[in-house]
Amino acid sequence: MYGLTCAHRELPFGTVLQVTNTSNEKTVKCVVNDRGPFVSGRDLDLSYAAAKEIGLVGPGIAPVRIVSLGREEGYIKEVKYVSSGGPYTIQVGAFTEMENALRLKSSLELKYKDVYIIEATVKEVTFYRVRIGKFKKREEAYGFGKTLAEEGYSPLITHYDERA
Repeated sequence: MYGLTCAHRELPFGTVLQVTNTSNEKTVKCVVNDRGPFVSGRDLDLSYAAAKEIGLVGPGIAPVRIVSLGREEGYIKEVKYVSSGGPYTIQVGAFTEMENALRLKSSLELKYKDVYIIEATVKEVTFYRVRIGKFKKREEAYGFGKTLAEEGYSPLITHYDERA
């Protein structure tokens, strides 16, 4: 909320944007660190701090000009494995609260299909695991996992559970 960050539907996490409010020409640099907006017709959600910087806290929305300035490489993740046999799926997150899993699922569905949540209990704690796809070959799973890692997600290749 207080960082100079923003949400974008498709740009990889870590993308640095210069956002200019075209009504007053005020500019802010912010980093994409979330998915959204979830409102039709909008391309970008700014954090409170970024919105305040360019005079959008009162009006809430305005036309803006967006210029990509590159990317912070620290957002690129690595693909990890916990399965040695297929079929495979990619886990993108695991949460103890369903609301968090649903939020990640919605974010991923802006760009990807076959996103699902599987419930698992470990040591009497329920986890909601957000996963994508079913892959026959490890190489296919890795290729898709690499795409997710480049975008800033932390993909975990695991065995596809038929109960999903």
